[in-house]
Amino acid sequence: MRVLTSCLVAAVAIGCASVSIACENPAAVSVPDGKTATREQMLAGQAQIRAYQTAMNDFLACLDSELAAEGERAPEEFKSLMVLRHNAAVAEMEGVAAAFNEQLRAFRAANPTPPPAN
Repeated sequence: MRVLTSCLVAAVAIGCASVSIACENPAAVSVPDGKTATREQMLAGQAQIRAYQTAMNDFLACLDSELAAEGERAPEEFKSLMVLRHNAAVAEMEGVAAAFNEQLRAFRAANPTPPPAN
């Protein structure tokens, strides 16, 4: 899905080559395999996901700022590109969160918490 989204964004960006775009999409993160990961690997993965989410929120704010700076004088292509980039980033964030949650469930299934000792 990320490849398809990236290709779509690239195609639109090429079509709008005359428009300057300063916001850079943060690098994707890898989600640990919950079936085989250690607790430390899952915690490290969680920290990477949180840092990624922060970077993506900064990216979304940058897009909003660029669009606001152009205001009403922005060409329709620019507006469309900004909306496309925003929607792709949100979809990517949702996909990463869903993937991590799925792996967290797999981790918990593979590593059940022992019952408390009486």
